[in-house]
Amino acid sequence: MPPTGPQSVDRALAILDAVADAPGPLGAKALARRLGCSLSTAYHLLAPLTERGYLLRTPRGYELGPRIPGLHRSLLRRLEPAPRMADLLARLRRRTGAEAYHTAYRGGLITVVDTTAPVTDAAHPFAPGRETRAHATAHGKALLAELPRPLRRRYLAEHGMARLTGATITSAELLEAELSRVRGQGFAVSVGEADPAYTCLAVPLPRGRDQNHDGDAVHALSVSLPTEEFRRGPREIRAALARAAAECGRDRPGDPPGPFSDAAGNTV
Repeated sequence: MPPTGPQSVDRALAILDAVADAPGPLGAKALARRLGCSLSTAYHLLAPLTERGYLLRTPRGYELGPRIPGLHRSLLRRLEPAPRMADLLARLRRRTGAEAYHTAYRGGLITVVDTTAPVTDAAHPFAPGRETRAHATAHGKALLAELPRPLRRRYLAEHGMARLTGATITSAELLEAELSRVRGQGFAVSVGEADPAYTCLAVPLPRGRDQNHDGDAVHALSVSLPTEEFRRGPREIRAALARAAAECGRDRPGDPPGPFSDAAGNTV
């Protein structure tokens, strides 16, 4: 990502990103090489990050510090659309056998806020954090379908519509047709559009009548699992997701689940 602010701030954030993405601790020399700066500059940036608890210095190098979990808990509190959202996701996981997710749109960004997928499980393609594949995921389509067209177009212009698999929708016109279908049926499905082996299913959650589109979050619940597992019980999975949404206060009618189809219209 190109620098967008003061160099020292960008470099400090780049250090956090590097440490977070690394499989293990990173030494100051390795971080200096990644940033393209001197070792003294790296130490100058590492000192306040460590002092404030964003990083932890160990004999093997720098790791994420104790301040990071607190930031995530703060995010969960601010974006939680219903009490005890983590418990709701856990129940949804038990009912479906699929990993469950809470996703939100706010301020022009879509974020996977929380999930039941273990942080050590690298197989699942939907990890917590910023989501840039909204056009290809069920939770992304469920959220985009709830936005007014100008905000939707702005989001897609900023994040693009990259082709991730052979099933990915990359046409704005086709995506608009897909989102219209999502609004009509009350749920979104993605069969191999973001990851060729996975299917995800999502429902949007209701917003209060006094919320405006520019400042408040739009939420979605979703599940993902290997497509072959999904094919063995799509109706049951949809029904469980609808029940979870109802528990979260969703006010749309709980119609019986009908047949599923992917973006190309193929029955799943």
